[in-house]
Amino acid sequence: MSKRSLNGTEFTAMVLAGAEQLQQHAEHVNSLNVFPVPDGDTGTNMNLTMTAGVAELKSKHSESVGHSAGVLSKGLLMGARGNSGVILSQLFRGFSRYAAPYTELNTHQFAAALQTGVEAAYKAVVKPVEGTILTVAKEAAKHAVYFSRRSNDVVELMEQVLAKAKETLSQTPDMLPVLKQVGVVDSGGQGLVYIYEGFLQALRQDVPSGSYAVSEGQAEKSNTAPVSHAVPDFSAVQAPASAQSRLSTEDIEFLYDMEFFINRQLGEGAGAEFDEDYFRKALAVNGDSIIVISDDETIKVHVHSKAPGEVLNLALQYGEITQIHILNMREQHRDLLTTGMDIAPMPELFADIPAEHVTPEAPAVPPADEIAPYGFIAVSSGEGISDIFKSLGVDVVLSGGQTMNPSTEDFVNAISSISAQQVFILPNNSNIVLAAQQARELLEGERSVTVIPSKTIPQGMAAAFAFQEDESADMNTDSMLDAITRVQSGQVTYAVRDTTIDDLEIKAGQFIGIRNSNIVAANADLITTSQDLLGKMLESGDEIVTLLTGADATEESTNALTDWLGEHYPNAEVEVHYGGQPIYSYLFSVES
Repeated sequence: MSKRSLNGTEFTAMVLAGAEQLQQHAEHVNSLNVFPVPDGDTGTNMNLTMTAGVAELKSKHSESVGHSAGVLSKGLLMGARGNSGVILSQLFRGFSRYAAPYTELNTHQFAAALQTGVEAAYKAVVKPVEGTILTVAKEAAKHAVYFSRRSNDVVELMEQVLAKAKETLSQTPDMLPVLKQVGVVDSGGQGLVYIYEGFLQALRQDVPSGSYAVSEGQAEKSNTAPVSHAVPDFSAVQAPASAQSRLSTEDIEFLYDMEFFINRQLGEGAGAEFDEDYFRKALAVNGDSIIVISDDETIKVHVHSKAPGEVLNLALQYGEITQIHILNMREQHRDLLTTGMDIAPMPELFADIPAEHVTPEAPAVPPADEIAPYGFIAVSSGEGISDIFKSLGVDVVLSGGQTMNPSTEDFVNAISSISAQQVFILPNNSNIVLAAQQARELLEGERSVTVIPSKTIPQGMAAAFAFQEDESADMNTDSMLDAITRVQSGQVTYAVRDTTIDDLEIKAGQFIGIRNSNIVAANADLITTSQDLLGKMLESGDEIVTLLTGADATEESTNALTDWLGEHYPNAEVEVHYGGQPIYSYLFSVES
């Protein structure tokens, strides 16, 4: 079957088929975690993100591919969960921007839309690491642009896109050593391959008839006939490694991450003519990751630069600078390597607000004297942990963690529900930080929100303890950022498969101990594993040790651990609290 163009109904059928294919294999993608833990969630996050996009698309798609792509993008943006979900939403956000003016896409335009999506996703990442979903999308789009010059058949083009995506996926272990060490491929890339496989099925009119199939009458003039679903033979496996751990801190050349606005109506540069191309080129002399969004009143700037003074001098030519944020990414990287559960790339978004983003209905604004100076949102896993955060003054506790990441929309709704001048978010998981940041970006200009990038529950608790009501927002931000660097985090769970990581042989069913982002202990006995982990965390012996007991921890095992600590580390101050977290028998916090 030959097809020279793609309209909105056909694009919708592709997306629904891709979502169906991903849903069918979400557990497979989950199983491809580098760590053999029982809560790998890449597949779940990508599936829930696609589900949100599909729900929006089912109700609002049209014959125009530009309109349908825009609707999908908004649904994905708000429903994005986890790093993989946020990156997926950015891929289609870029796609929709290119497709916006078109009713139909030919092969050249479809390929260009894929390429624009890749560019948007790469811009969303501070330091892109090859061997992830980004690489799979990039190589597939690059090949699409090449092939579109040789064929005007959309079906043939999608066949080539899928083939190239699968080929690149198989090469990801050669790009990230930890993937080869564990013997797997990138899980996010695997999820994208499943989506592309569904795209091709729809174009061939071999559409799955499951929960995402387009029902008759949902789209006018739909010419897609659903038939039986054929499960593809994919042998590719596994998830992204600790990408940041593969980097050298000194490799970060443009180390200052700068964000600010230029008010064109104020300052000595007020009214000056703004040449965006010149401005971008000037920023590029000593910088990269440049995003500039301008209108008649405001210029929004993001750049990674090694000469921040020159950037600010350049900006002052066009007006008064406001809302300045400058972060040292080398410092962040050093902290990242020593704290938190960093098992995936940590992109930092500075995306412009979409023209028609979906936000919840704003609540009535209370009188000024009823607005609190500060509000807090924290993500928690377990009833006991939630109670602890509430006792520390957290206003909204979102249920989440490894097994269920809150979406961008969850954070937007939580922010909107708090009557406070400044809202702080504690994600408490490396895979949740991106969605929190994306929510902050969507509400920029409307609400003042700061994401404290806590990657573990202990880090979040340390940050909450460090907060002082009578201090300024900047001072509290600095205090909380400092607090999360001074906490060691430990987790005890069990292995779901045999593997070898850093010369540590792990057998399925064994308990494993994770210190920050590394598995450091494995044993068939829970107490032995916990002792091995704590022994590696307690360096001087006089630290403050907190044990958060999980849902399956017993009083007997907890008493055994506290007795052992008392015997071997008599100078350590030990606290035990009920956490109630699933899957993880214990969470440990060690502070000097």
